[in-house]
Amino acid sequence: MDPAPATPRWNLERPYLTGRFHQEAKAAAAAQGPGPKSFSLDSFSRGTGAGTGSVIGSYAVSVQELLVIDDLLSALVGIEGRYISIKRVRGKEGYVVFQIDSSMDLALQELTRRIFPLCEDYVLVSQFVESRSHFKNGLVNHALAAALRAFLLDYQAMVAQLEHQFRLGRLSVQGLWFFCQRMMSSLNALAVLVGKVTSNNTNGSATLNLLQSQAKAMGGDSAVRSLLEKMTEYASGAYLRMLERWVYEGVIDDPYGEFFIAENKSLQKESLTQDYDAKYWQQRYSLKEGIPSFLTNVAAMILTTGKYLNVMRECGHNVQVSLSDNSKLMSFGSNHQYLECIKSAYDFASGELLTLMKDKYDLIGKLRSLKRYLLLDQGDFLVHFMDIAREELTKKPEEIFAEKLQSLLDIALRSTAAASDPSHEELICCVERSSLLKKLATLKDLDCAYPADKLAAADVDQSMQLSITGLETFCLSNKVQWPLSLVISRKALTKYQLIFRLLFHCKHVSRQLCAAWQIQQVFRSVKILGTPILRSSILCRSMLKFVNSLLHYLTFEVLEPNWHLMHDRLQTARSIDEVIQIHDFFLQKCLKECLLLSPELLVKVEKLKGLCLQYATSIQLLMPSIDVTNSENTSKSGKSRSKINKSQDRDQQLKLASENVVMSESILKFEAAFNSELQSLAPTLSNSSHAEPYLTHLAQCILGVRIDQ
Repeated sequence: MDPAPATPRWNLERPYLTGRFHQEAKAAAAAQGPGPKSFSLDSFSRGTGAGTGSVIGSYAVSVQELLVIDDLLSALVGIEGRYISIKRVRGKEGYVVFQIDSSMDLALQELTRRIFPLCEDYVLVSQFVESRSHFKNGLVNHALAAALRAFLLDYQAMVAQLEHQFRLGRLSVQGLWFFCQRMMSSLNALAVLVGKVTSNNTNGSATLNLLQSQAKAMGGDSAVRSLLEKMTEYASGAYLRMLERWVYEGVIDDPYGEFFIAENKSLQKESLTQDYDAKYWQQRYSLKEGIPSFLTNVAAMILTTGKYLNVMRECGHNVQVSLSDNSKLMSFGSNHQYLECIKSAYDFASGELLTLMKDKYDLIGKLRSLKRYLLLDQGDFLVHFMDIAREELTKKPEEIFAEKLQSLLDIALRSTAAASDPSHEELICCVERSSLLKKLATLKDLDCAYPADKLAAADVDQSMQLSITGLETFCLSNKVQWPLSLVISRKALTKYQLIFRLLFHCKHVSRQLCAAWQIQQVFRSVKILGTPILRSSILCRSMLKFVNSLLHYLTFEVLEPNWHLMHDRLQTARSIDEVIQIHDFFLQKCLKECLLLSPELLVKVEKLKGLCLQYATSIQLLMPSIDVTNSENTSKSGKSRSKINKSQDRDQQLKLASENVVMSESILKFEAAFNSELQSLAPTLSNSSHAEPYLTHLAQCILGVRIDQ
């Protein structure tokens, strides 16, 4: 906020022109030394300017009355007389007291002192008008000072009329007291008001709230209450103009920091796609303390309206709420017309931005693209990619070239049905440096109930974990442009990536088990029932059933139903905030039901997948590779042996493999470990299923039983 302009020097150097001579007392000119002569309230003491040392008590009562009326007319506009002096109240800025010559007739003294409060209130209000007209005090105080100045003009007109009556010889002290009655209560109420404003140094909404509370406190005096309400209306004019620009244009026109909405210009929209903890939408524009009481109930709506207008302006879509005489925020009276205006502006901005996001930027299409690729709704490209990128993905994460993976992904996309989808060009390959469990431990906002140290310990369990490769850390990302990044922020994309990594790794485990299964099929021709080879075949089927059942649960029991529920809710959403809420709820629910927010269960599932991978790798290493193709094409080569000899040779190799002690022991070890882990999963699911019903579906999928039976 720019500093307030300085007050002109003439406003300080010519106090009698502006009325500032009531505000402060300066030292006498003699004490200051050389320079312009200063003024002092004390220099206008009793008898100053009278020219004689006579006291008022030396005159007749009738003459005393004339003299005191003449002084009172001056005192009513804050000027000392010959027998009425002004003294400043120490410790209270702007407060003064009037004093009368004690030699005056007692009856006249009593009547005169009754008028002094009116004089003192005038000085206080006049001082406020002068001091609060400076730039630094803000527009609300400026408007209030202007309204008070207009009131003081009426007051001064009354004093001028009284002086005219005095010159005509028609005014007595009793008559002066009578005519001042009308102004006494009004000016006193204003003096109390400005005293509180000055002592609390209020401005902006605080001044408006004080005006309203003072008006309500004057419920027994309708005239004073009406006056204070009028002052409130004048003072709020500047504030309502700021409010009008915000809700109709999305512009904060607040030169003195009075508006209740603050802008943090350091937060840029680009942070939404770069920072996981980006606070742009929550903190770029925010509510400050000191909201006007008449706007408290609609403050959030006002904030949101301007935010929506700003988003559209950032998109180059200049839109302004159409103004009419009925839509202007003129006042906040009892008819609540201003509330209707604010509601209309909110409805317009909300509908316009939602239409822009859905039509021009195709929000639903973007979400559908994320489902297609990051939630593996279209998996044909992934199969091709895993085939051609296998060599690169088996490397350690730090050895993988993301550019090479990106080119392989582009080849896979162009070779499948995804080639007809233009959104596939927005996919980006990423390789994380840590496993899924470690990544979850670093995201503190996901409400994981499992301590990070235990997660880390489970993750590096060497007996159950293979060395981390790109197959465990690979994930996809997506290019998201403004304003879609409001909905699909970096945080939302991270949640999509967590789900993708779980699905991708399950796909990888399934493919490895299928490869192991194919290797074991060559043993079908050898009748070796009861050997470890048969046990291995059964174990492989059990592992495949577990992994494929887990994939079925994740895809058809979690992602698909929740996606369709979110899609249906988005069709009836009425604002972008509601869209963001629906989308975040969808992601949170998917993370939860995919076990990513249940680390205890996720650790067990990861251990089971680790066993499956170790088993599949062992099978591929220990079992011999039989070249069936060569045996079928022996007729084409004269140098090959006969089919009978080849078959006998193969059978002999298979028998030797089936009698391999190392392989037999490995299969028995994997079978015991897998069955033990799988059996331990059932009680864990049972204990948690009462609070989380979705675990019942998980148990049915991967265990084939109902845990509530």
